[in-house]
Amino acid sequence: MIETIYNHRQVDERLATSGQPDEQELASIAAAGYQVLINLALHDDPRYSLPDEAGSARRLGLEYVHIPVIFTAPTREDLLRFFEAMQQHRKDKVWVHCAANKRVSVFVGLYRHLREGLPLAEAFALQRDIWEPNPVWREFLERMLAERSV
Repeated sequence: MIETIYNHRQVDERLATSGQPDEQELASIAAAGYQVLINLALHDDPRYSLPDEAGSARRLGLEYVHIPVIFTAPTREDLLRFFEAMQQHRKDKVWVHCAANKRVSVFVGLYRHLREGLPLAEAFALQRDIWEPNPVWREFLERMLAERSV
């Protein structure tokens, strides 16, 4: 069932990403042994969010981390919160999602390059497979890569 989640990508044995899962798909994520669910989307649009994702995740035994990233205005602080969550759960099986796996693909690419030391091409393979960032996200990427101290 997890393979059918919108824009699902298996990054490695402990990290998967996707667009917004529905309630049944959340249950599949938990059943597949994931321990942590990180959501980078907002809770303000019923087309791209669940009525009570935090509650649903907790009922399934998933730790829930919500880092609401405004798609038109990602920030360094958002990215640092994401890095902190990933570091805190580095030994756990983690599922990261947003509405369409666009925010996630950029944040995961930055994490894998800046924190895990992967070469750019490898770190951003997931993002390139999903989308070509728009001007807002290209500028954000360039800024975060230039800082390198993030």
